[in-house]
Amino acid sequence: MEARIRVLFLTGVAFALTGCGSLPFVGGDEPGDAVAEVPEQVIEPEVERRDVEPPKIDTENFEIGAYTGLMSVEDFGVNPVYGVRLAYHITEGLFVEAAYGRTDTEETSFERLSGAAEILTDDEREFTYYNASIGYNVLPGEAFVGRNLAFSQALYLIAGIGSTEFAGDDRFTVNFGFGYRLLLNDVIALHADVRDHLFDIDILGEEKTAHNIEGHIGFTIFF
Repeated sequence: MEARIRVLFLTGVAFALTGCGSLPFVGGDEPGDAVAEVPEQVIEPEVERRDVEPPKIDTENFEIGAYTGLMSVEDFGVNPVYGVRLAYHITEGLFVEAAYGRTDTEETSFERLSGAAEILTDDEREFTYYNASIGYNVLPGEAFVGRNLAFSQALYLIAGIGSTEFAGDDRFTVNFGFGYRLLLNDVIALHADVRDHLFDIDILGEEKTAHNIEGHIGFTIFF
């Protein structure tokens, strides 16, 4: 009898020391494995969600519009310029553009100070250009006005070739510059551009490359 009681007592002590009696079985890889019960999560996270309205940008790739500004024709003064543009967006970053512009030039300082005969007729003073250019959006993003209003925007580089009719001749022209586009809604965009139109000219006695700087603003419509 004492032997049986001693065996039962030693078995209970061994069972208690293994810890198996204190942990409930919740599953394991092998029979007999014991895993501690995971307590339930008491605190529920409170995540404040806000409604985000994606920009309603027109999916069409063509863009047409008009612009006006000032143009400095080298040696012939600074005068108002106006024109039209047509662009096609090949990808989100790359686009091509055709533009036509016109301005009227002034007398040169030599003509005004010397009192000599006019170098150009009134028709020859008309400065007309057309060009084809390629542009790339280098910094697309958003412009924020307050906390709840945002506009899509892009800073772009542009360059191209074309022709300029001035001083009675058509002159091969290279243009390059940069611009800023701001989408006011899903159809209308505001543009601000600076361009340099370069061509060779020799009407003042020596041939040189003239830099003709143009700055303009305008609106375009996507269609």
